[in-house]
Amino acid sequence: MLLSDFDYDLPEERIAQVPIEPRNASRLMVLDPVEKTIEHRHFYDLKDFLVPGDTLIFNDTRVMPARLIGHRDQTGGKVEVFLLRRLDATHWETLVKPGKKAKPGNVIRFSDELSCTVTEHTDFGGRIVEFQFDGIFEEILDRLGETPLPPYIHEKLEDKERYQTVYNREEGSAAAPTAGLHFTKEQMQELRDMGVNLGFVTLHVGLGTFRPVNVDNIEEHEMHKEYYCISDETAKLIMDTKKAGHRVIAVGTTSIRTLESAATAKDEIAGKSGWTGIFIYPGYDFKIVDALVTNFHLPKSTLIMLISAFAGRKFILQAYKTAVEMKYRFFSFGDAMLVTRKQPDDERNREVAELEELDRQREAAANGNPGCSE
Repeated sequence: MLLSDFDYDLPEERIAQVPIEPRNASRLMVLDPVEKTIEHRHFYDLKDFLVPGDTLIFNDTRVMPARLIGHRDQTGGKVEVFLLRRLDATHWETLVKPGKKAKPGNVIRFSDELSCTVTEHTDFGGRIVEFQFDGIFEEILDRLGETPLPPYIHEKLEDKERYQTVYNREEGSAAAPTAGLHFTKEQMQELRDMGVNLGFVTLHVGLGTFRPVNVDNIEEHEMHKEYYCISDETAKLIMDTKKAGHRVIAVGTTSIRTLESAATAKDEIAGKSGWTGIFIYPGYDFKIVDALVTNFHLPKSTLIMLISAFAGRKFILQAYKTAVEMKYRFFSFGDAMLVTRKQPDDERNREVAELEELDRQREAAANGNPGCSE
């Protein structure tokens, strides 16, 4: 499968720059990949598509104040250090901008109480740094660090908590699990009251969110590993839901990646934690997730590949085209999509076979052999 197979046209004005208020007033596109239907609602209508016994799974990660602005000790030049993940008490994996001059041994100073030394390069173009600080690191970071926003958002965010979910608990992400930004505490309680189960997992969003796919053949793309955790309690809730014949509905692609990483077999999952580099694209056989809530994702991103694996590439691209035409708002502060069930296995296999045949035709054409047909 080629990267270009997951491209679509998106006018820049469709990229949401500010969040809508209240959170659940955003629009909701409801997709049924089996019946091939598209319905247009609002996020506060989500309850109309759930039944008692269904289980929603949320990623409870919290975004760190991960962006630090400092100056090089050697030259005084301005430097931005973006924290990705903690390795131990003092070492972090980071992105440094500008990066070419961030060589091992360079010292970057943020204040009298905080500095860091570049120790090594990483496989993904980042840097490992060792922090030196006077006091408690987390308190210093809260004072000096800035909550990062995606590069396509150019407006200033007045309320930093608006880039956090209302149910966040575990700090450690470099970006928000944006599908969860639509939920209000009142809506979550309303769902509990009607008998919908709410479960929580953790996946700390890291470098993979910011890394574009730079290979033409998507199967050659390597995902950056991210830390995840699912408790025994949440695993039991999911197993009980499955045994009762109800749906497990993932809120966001990070929840999907957590659930599918922790799956031990079809419809079976265990409480566990670790690092996942799972890459889901068309042809993947989902083991846990029955339906999903998600935002609209960037062209050619691993996230649109994941959603295409769940609902079908052609159907998703058709839905995205419709969303553009109907002026939906895209990306982190944009509108949402509910995919009510999975693409049928036979249809998924047929679509993958069509993509493989298209690849063969492309290769033949590139080699000067146009092929033949009967």
